[in-house]
Amino acid sequence: MAPAQLSVLFFMQLFAIVAVSRGVGWLAKRYLGQPQVVGEMIAGVLLGPSLLGLLAPDWQMLLFPKETRGLLYAVAQLGVGLYMFIVGLGFRADHFRSNARSATAVSLSGMIAPFAVAVVLAPWLRSIPGLFGPTVTATQAALFTGACIAITAFPMLARIIHERGLSGTPLGTLSLSSGAIDDAGAWTVLAVVLATFGDGAGVAIKAIGGAALFAVVVLGFGPRLLRPLGAPAERTGMVGQTETGIALMLFLLAAFAMDAVGMHAVFGGFLLGAVMPRGAFAEGLKRQLEPMTVLLLLPCFFTFSGLNTQLALVADPALLGVALVVLVASVVAKGGACWAAARLTGQDNATALGVGALMNARGLMELIIINIGLARGIIGPALFSMLVLMAIATTLMSSPLFELVYGRKARQRGELGTLDDREPIALPERVAS
Repeated sequence: MAPAQLSVLFFMQLFAIVAVSRGVGWLAKRYLGQPQVVGEMIAGVLLGPSLLGLLAPDWQMLLFPKETRGLLYAVAQLGVGLYMFIVGLGFRADHFRSNARSATAVSLSGMIAPFAVAVVLAPWLRSIPGLFGPTVTATQAALFTGACIAITAFPMLARIIHERGLSGTPLGTLSLSSGAIDDAGAWTVLAVVLATFGDGAGVAIKAIGGAALFAVVVLGFGPRLLRPLGAPAERTGMVGQTETGIALMLFLLAAFAMDAVGMHAVFGGFLLGAVMPRGAFAEGLKRQLEPMTVLLLLPCFFTFSGLNTQLALVADPALLGVALVVLVASVVAKGGACWAAARLTGQDNATALGVGALMNARGLMELIIINIGLARGIIGPALFSMLVLMAIATTLMSSPLFELVYGRKARQRGELGTLDDREPIALPERVAS
């Protein structure tokens, strides 16, 4: 395909992605009470072979031919990496310090139980042809499955907590703290799997050593070295183009470094965002980067995931049964363990159930993990499709389940505002000049 042809088709792809994502996202928010981003996840699947390819395969191949997948993949990685950089900008260390005992217990239980279930499930899943790559060992399969089950969508969790009126409440703080710790643990396990899934010890040492060195340098020296970058914003109340350009260049270098050592751009993006200067600089930078990232780039990631999702593979009764087992095991292991840990650390039953419901949202983080697994040959298309279904189902059920076990009664008692009165999620307000 000539560059001129690729350009024409690429713009049409972006139009279709944005239009469908915004439309389905609005429907999900308007009629299902779900965050916009949940609808965008579903929109990505609808544009792939699971719906558009099923109803109009010629049109689907015309819009998303294989020759354009490489370009769309690169844009998708930029989108998810930049989104995690923005998430890092909003990361609050005080969530770890408050309610530390319960948060630690919930997070550890929310990791240990899923990995225990994964150890049981992995041998069975490996015995089914095509679910895992041919060279994946039993240990790698168990670790990867455990990471998929244990992950909590920290950005999605933050949005749900905001929409449900839980920001600043003990339950909201506990859930956010536990989710952040869980994600850190799951990403660490994924890093080990990626490092061992290569050509010898050299690849593992390069990946683990490179990521560890990057984390030490960024977390140890980043805040002090980057502090001057935020000084102009504190003086003027706005972030200039020079500071924005420097921040973007640093993000691109961080993403490059993590990709180069064999990890993933999201590691670099999130860690760098977490050490950027706070206050006017972080808020102004988010205001500049978030609209383009959320409206254009991130939906490309959901669409790329959707192009790899073939729900028809799961239509086989045997594989559908496998998918249901994975879903039920994931919900029970994660939600049940978090509920039990919250109860054992002094939380009442309703609060513990609410924590379990919220911690089950997997969303974007799950899609990132399984896309990495598919690209590296750890899992096959069938298991990828099952895990996409699991990610969507657990995210869809989080808000309604929370309302059932906690939110509805808490609102009746006046402890939470009514959902009709809550303000819609908005981008950060403009920093006054």
